[in-house]
This record gives sequence, C-alpha cells and structure tokens, in this order.
Amino acid sequence: MTALIVAAVVAALAVLLLARTVRIVPQANTYVIERLGRYSRSLQPGVHLLIPFVDRVRARMDMREQVVAFPPQAVITRDNLVVGIDSVVYYSPTDVAAATYEIEDYVAAIEQLVVTTLRNVVGGLQLEEALTGRDHINGALAVVLDEATGKWGIKVNRVEIRGIEPPATIRDAMEQAMRADRGKRAAILTAEGQQQSAVLSAQGEKQAAVLRAEAQKEATILQAEAFKESRRLEAEGEALAVARLVEAIKASGIDDTVLAWQQLQLLPRLAEGSANKVWFVPTDVAGHVEQVKGLLR
Repeated sequence: MTALIVAAVVAALAVLLLARTVRIVPQANTYVIERLGRYSRSLQPGVHLLIPFVDRVRARMDMREQVVAFPPQAVITRDNLVVGIDSVVYYSPTDVAAATYEIEDYVAAIEQLVVTTLRNVVGGLQLEEALTGRDHINGALAVVLDEATGKWGIKVNRVEIRGIEPPATIRDAMEQAMRADRGKRAAILTAEGQQQSAVLSAQGEKQAAVLRAEAQKEATILQAEAFKESRRLEAEGEALAVARLVEAIKASGIDDTVLAWQQLQLLPRLAEGSANKVWFVPTDVAGHVEQVKGLLR
C-alpha cells in the first residue's frame, strides 16, 4: 500500500515536472521566459523545453493586430467650444520583451497619449475645421503615437476618429444654417429656372415671328407670281383669240358691207351690257370698214 502511494506521488511529480518542462506556444503568440527572475528569451510558436522551477512564463502576448476603442474625450476647440471625440487605435506588438518590461500598461499609456494629442491638435482648430479635418487629426495622432510607442515594442498602424459631437446648441445652429442654405439654393435654382424659361419663351416667340414673316413673304411672292402668270396666260389667250378671229375673217371672205352691218348690229348689245358707258359710233361707216379691212390685211 505504501509503495502504491509512493508510486502515485512520483507519477504526479513526473507529470508536474513534464508540464513545467514542456511548453507549446500557439500560432500568432509569443511567450516571455524569465530564468531566476531575469529575462531569458522569447518563445515563438511551437514546442519548447524549459528548466523546471528555474524558467517560468512571464507573459503571453497575442502578436495579431489589436484594436482598442477609447471613450469620448472632452476637447476645447480654438473658438472655445467643447466637443466630445472618441477614437479607435489599431496597433501590433513588435517586441514582446519591450512591451513587457519597458512599460507597465501600454494600452493605458496609448489612451493618455491620444487624449493629450487630441487636445493639442483640436485646440488649434475651429469647430468647422475639426468636423471636416478628420484626416488631419488622424495623421497627427498616428505620428505622435508611433514615435512614443516605438520604444515600448508597439507599432501603431492607424488611428481613426469615430465621432465628433459638438454641443446641442451648436448642432441646432448648424441645422438651422443648413436649412437656410438649402432654402437659398432652392430659391436660386427656382430663379434660374424661371429666367431660363423666359429666355426660351422669348427665343421661341422670336423664331415664330421670323417664320411667320418668311411665310408671309413667300405667300406674297407666290401670289404675285400667280397673278403674273395669270395675266400672261390671259394675254396669250386674248392674242390667240384675236389671231384666230382674224384668220377666220380672212378665210370667210366677208366684204365691207357685211362688216359694217355686223358692227351696227353689235352696238345695241354693247349698250345693254354697259348702260353707264359711252360708246362712240363713227358716222362714216364706209371709212370704218376700210380701217377694219386694213387691219385684216
């Protein structure tokens, strides 16, 4: 029975000794090892052997990029306005030994650096510049933090300002100014639209008047040409009728007596058709007949 107890104790001691001797470091982790209270080495991922009761694991550190968010900080701008700014810092450990021995709590130190740097940077800006200059603030914070944390074995990759909250009265004033500006732009756009509409209407009326004048001009020209052509055709018709009449008279062999008699027969009809006109009848019918015969020749 005693031998069994002794064997169990020995086995337990062997397991404890093995556990303190063998260390398995996970991926993306680094262990800090102290030997007799002093820094010995840093263990990379894999299996490692330690000296029991001489070596011990001082710190375990995740080597992946870390993200830490800080609560809003009250900062006074150059125009004496208090704004709340909250930020996010992305960092990566580069030297585990320095992060362990150079500073007690590097996260708290980074937070204090962010607060003081924000007050310095934003204190030189007006509220509008701070609201629109986040890239400038981010860049200034990244430079200061990278310089300060380098000796701690920490690499600050980037800093982001999540939000800038001005006082409630300032927000109300900014909203009123924004509404006024939008109303102004709407009024300007409306006036420009009305002006453009009036210009287009005037141009349309001008073009319509020009087209009407051109149409009237063309219509007048066409009417004149039509009247001219009509008179030409009438003249040609009358000339053709007279020519045919003369030819008919020449071909019929009518003598002077018949022509004089036909002229006398035609005079009453002309008098009936034109009662208000004065007709002159030659007294010398024989002489008139000679004139007609002359024309027929």
